[in-house]
Amino acid sequence: MSAPAEGNWSHRPDYPPKTPPPPKKPVELPRPDPKNPRSPRPDKARAVMRNRRGANWPLESADWVVGRAQRRVVERLREWRLPFDARAAGQVREAVGVLVRAAVGDGGRRISLHLADEDGRAALMVSSHEVPPGGEPGAEHLLALVRHGVTDCGVDVLPDGRRHWAVVELE
Repeated sequence: MSAPAEGNWSHRPDYPPKTPPPPKKPVELPRPDPKNPRSPRPDKARAVMRNRRGANWPLESADWVVGRAQRRVVERLREWRLPFDARAAGQVREAVGVLVRAAVGDGGRRISLHLADEDGRAALMVSSHEVPPGGEPGAEHLLALVRHGVTDCGVDVLPDGRRHWAVVELE
């Protein structure tokens, strides 16, 4: 018989294998890149809502979404039992339609619709999640909003997209 090759074959490896200890310092988030508009930014302005009811819906960015968005907003306002008549419901529908069409026109793949109530008013915001070429807010749809009885409206341009918003009196 021949002798075993070099090494000690009588010692088995440890089962299960030993794992390395966890790092002592927690993993750090990636640093923001100012040249990349999609990089995470801790100073990014976010919509914050406190002390009121709110709802939001992610929607596909398409023309057919307008009717669905209008129905959802009016249904939610009725669920909240806010006092509003047919005139105010029509104003809310028109405002939602104008805001959603403007966000769809920005050219993104998705939009998000946000609704909040405060003191007999409905605050509507539609985010397009896309900054169109030029990035400047267009004022064409704001004129249409004023014609539909909106008390306040505007457009905010942020690195992660444009926000179209309006406030409608319900009473």
